[in-house]
Formats: sequence, structure tokens, C-alpha cells
Amino acid sequence: MKTVNAHDFRMPANVRIGRGAFETIHDEIARLAPRTIILVSDKGLEKAGVVERVLGELARHSVPVKTYTEISGEPEFSTLRDTIRFVSEHKGDLVIGIGGGSALDVAKASAALADKDEATVSRILAGNEAPKSRSIRCILVPTTSGTGSEVTMNAIFGDPANNVKRGIVSPCYLPDVAIIDPVLTVSCPPLVSAASGVDAFTHAIESYVSTKATPLTRMYAEKAMRLFAKNIAKAVFNGSDLEGRENMSWVSFLAGVSLANAGVGAVHAMAYPLGGRYHVPHGIANALLLPYVFEVTGKTCVDEMVDIAGFLHLGDFRDKPLQAPDAVTAYLHSLLKHLNLPSTLKELQVREDDLDVMAEEASRIDRLLVNTPYRLDKDAILRIYRKAYEGQ
Repeated sequence: MKTVNAHDFRMPANVRIGRGAFETIHDEIARLAPRTIILVSDKGLEKAGVVERVLGELARHSVPVKTYTEISGEPEFSTLRDTIRFVSEHKGDLVIGIGGGSALDVAKASAALADKDEATVSRILAGNEAPKSRSIRCILVPTTSGTGSEVTMNAIFGDPANNVKRGIVSPCYLPDVAIIDPVLTVSCPPLVSAASGVDAFTHAIESYVSTKATPLTRMYAEKAMRLFAKNIAKAVFNGSDLEGRENMSWVSFLAGVSLANAGVGAVHAMAYPLGGRYHVPHGIANALLLPYVFEVTGKTCVDEMVDIAGFLHLGDFRDKPLQAPDAVTAYLHSLLKHLNLPSTLKELQVREDDLDVMAEEASRIDRLLVNTPYRLDKDAILRIYRKAYEGQ
């Protein structure tokens, strides 16, 4: 029997990106002709007046709009269930998600699951199956540059019963339309810009070295890393710089597409217990763990580290490839300091006594660990956590 070695490549049917792209949402609403729109956002954007502005725009269509904004911080599965009920009760046939990764994950998952019966939803949220169809339309509009949620098949939620975060994955979580307008990210504060930006970079670097990477996914990841190195400081320290914001929107999109098709690895697996136990924002957890993980895993993907050092303008290591991993991890450590992000687990008030159980939890996330070109068991993960606890 022949071995099939084929690769799918998935992304939303339509991606619109660029300054002013949000204005084209009217064209999409006219095309989709919904009977009831469900607007999913978060409390922060509601307080900032963004939700009110969007509602004003949507009023042009004379279509009933119901708003769900009961999202704050990192959402849990209970939040998703509440949103599913809201969409179902109001008979929404178009879900529009606007916000950061949390709001977008809730929006796209509720659009995919609100037409399912309770037993099916329970099996899906338990990770025992994935949805195979979606009858409710979905438009996603990010207001940060980092998660890439608008172009991925993943949605991440807190699982407080087990003190972890878990991902649910299906092509049904891809929206019909992703509208990426960098103008919407201008009001993003420096810390969020830094954390979300490094989150996008984490998607790019982990998917580039992933065991499932292909030439196509690496093309997206490479461009994301090149743009990141040139633009992250602009977005963080001069947020009104539209060129920097636009380029970081491209970073998020490109890295998100690469992530969606090649997957991410140990950094994300180790970040989930931090989010589940300590409610550390996902971008900050990824950023902090990134250099400590690659100090270990970079040893098994030296050729890729040579490439990445070049993308980041760290030098040409083709004649001295074994030095490339050290150069890349040194850059990652310096990045945390440069962007004023925490660099040790101590700073996050993580208890040293919890490291062992966190390592056990992370070691069970095989869906991600198999993508890492270094087989990490619980002991290896624990050593990385301990290094990250004390610092460089």
C-alpha cells in the first residue's frame, strides 16, 4: 500500500487586510443578508466606546443586532456555553466578533456550535469530537495584532476544573470573512501591543520549526518574522505609527496562517498551565517561555535556527551553524527586556511548589508537543520551568 504524504492548507475563504478595511463590512453584510446579527465583543471595548461605534455602523442595515459583551480576560468554557445559548436564543444567523483573541475565539466557536444540540456541544468541548459543519455565518475583526485568531482553526478556553487551558480545533472555526484593519489597533496600549506582538512571533517561529512545516507554511512564517523584527518597537513605543501598526497586522495574519497549518509546539503547551492556574495572559506566557524553550529545542533544528538568525538580522551563521541557536535565544531574552515584558516566572507570582504539577499538565498536551523537533518529557519540561522561574 502506498503511503500518502499530502498536506492541506486552510485559511478563511476571504481575508481583507489594510487601512480602512473595516468600512467594507457593509459590503459583507449586504452579501450575506442576515436576519439577525450577534455582535460578540468584550467589556474593555465596550467601555472604550468601540462597541457603540460598531453598533452605529451596523444600524445602517436595518437588521436586528443583539450584543454579547460578557467577556473579560481569558475566557473559560462556561463563557463559551453562555454565548452559544445567547446566539441560539436570539436565532442569530451571522456572528460578528470584534476584539482581541479572547472575543474572537468566543465568537467563532459560538458560531460553529450554536446550531448543535447540547449532547454534541458537550462532546466537542470535552475534546471527544470536532464540529463537521457550520450553518451560522461568521465575520471576525481583530483589534490587536498577535493572536491570529481570525485566520486559525483553533479556539482556546480556560478549563478551571483542571486548572489548564485547552484548545478546540476544527476548520469550522475559520470565519467566512476576516477583516483586518490596522487602524483599529492604534488604541492598543504598549503592554498589550508587546505581548500580542510577541505572541504572533511565537506562532511564526514555532510553526517554522514544526515537524509539520511545509515550504508553504514556512514562506508565511519567514515573512512574519522579518516584518516583526523591523516593526515591533514601532507598534509598542509609537502606537500611532500607522506603518508599524499595519506591518504588525501583517505579522499577525501571516503567522496565524502558518500556525493554522503547521501547528505550534512546546512554548504553547507550557503556556497553557500558566493561563489555567495563574490566569497569565496568553501572549505574556508565550513571550516569557519562548527563550527558555528554544535554549533546549533549538539544538535539534540547527538549520532552521540559521535561517531564523538571518530573518532577524542577527548575522550569517551558515559557516558556523552551531552558534545560531545561541544567537537566536539571546535575541529572545533581550526582546523581553527591550519590550518591558516579564522575564521570570517569579515576576508573575508563580509558586515554585507548582512547577512540578505544571510540568505534568504540560507533558500531557501531546497535540502540541509532537510538533516540537525535540521530544520533551515531563522532566525536561520541569527543567525548563525551573530555569524560567529563576531567570536567564
